[in-house]
Amino acid sequence: MKLMEAAGLLEVYGLVCAFMAEDAGCKAADVRLEPFDKNKPANADSLPVPLLVTVKFRGSVAAVEAALEAGEAMARSLTGVVQKHMIARPE
Repeated sequence: MKLMEAAGLLEVYGLVCAFMAEDAGCKAADVRLEPFDKNKPANADSLPVPLLVTVKFRGSVAAVEAALEAGEAMARSLTGVVQKHMIARPE
């Protein structure tokens, strides 16, 4: 991890959606990926897809913002977005 890199988190429904969102984000900006986090919540049966996956982007602030926007647009066209968040310069 480089110092002063931004971190972007995009939580989506399902593994296929996560792969599509990360692909869109990586094609939109010069970012690096970190491993997915996967979670099956207690209310999984009431969700569109019973698995929540967090896609994580790293890079410059502008690159992470662009990757999050592209990834979010792709995820919304598929199963949907739970939440997204960017931390500009975590320590």
